[in-house]
Amino acid sequence: AGQVQGVGFRPFVYRLARELGLSGWVRNTPEGVVIEAEGPAEAVSAFGRRLPAELPPLARLLDFSATPATPVGETGFRILPSAPGSGHEVLISPDVATCPDCLADMADPDNRRRRYPFTNCTNCGPRYTITRRVPYDRETTSMACFPLCPDCAAEYADPADRRFHAQPNACPACGPSLWLTDEAGAVLARGTAAVAELAVRLAAGQIAAVKGLGGFHLVCDACNESAVAELRRRKGRPSKALAVMVPDLAAAALLGEFGPAAAELLGGTARPICLLPA
Repeated sequence: AGQVQGVGFRPFVYRLARELGLSGWVRNTPEGVVIEAEGPAEAVSAFGRRLPAELPPLARLLDFSATPATPVGETGFRILPSAPGSGHEVLISPDVATCPDCLADMADPDNRRRRYPFTNCTNCGPRYTITRRVPYDRETTSMACFPLCPDCAAEYADPADRRFHAQPNACPACGPSLWLTDEAGAVLARGTAAVAELAVRLAAGQIAAVKGLGGFHLVCDACNESAVAELRRRKGRPSKALAVMVPDLAAAALLGEFGPAAAELLGGTARPICLLPA
């Protein structure tokens, strides 16, 4: 029990069991995750020791217990469909900042996710804000209306892939899309062209509302004094600090001073807004 759904936990269990030569299954339940592991006593014992010690980066155990069971002759190890019900011991992972591997995919000219803003894997991406109920599966999230394309489905089914059982898995062919509208709602551009057009408009001093996972945030060119003044006027926020978006720690260092703690926060999975000395 604990933060064991939406964190790559079942794929982790699957790989560990296969590595140790165990048979059985793993499944999400309303109470957390249930595993049946069957095999030589030494391998089962190693499984019990290593599982809580080698958790995926986002996983957190609140309770871990093991009960001896009579072998039933399982062959192979499987990820079973989730058990229905309402959970009370499941902590859904918070949304997690895009990981370095996914950023690399987005920057690779030959990758099919080149500049795709909804890129994610089992180590990053949306979790809490897309979850409608537990157990955590694609059909219980807002991704249910985006059927996987053959390429994404192959990744989802491949134990060696980091998108193995990644519920928000998506690409430009099958996932959510991006578009830009004017104040009247007329579509101005779609896909990567929408980002380019938005940049042009921000550089011209306009203000945009960007829909993100947790709602909308208002953006303008932080170096454009008139745009910032107009944003402050509309928000009724004459003096309180506004957040400045930067691409990396090197850019943040040009604006403020930060020590190891702030650097760890800014570069971590939460990527929170941090107050820094100017």
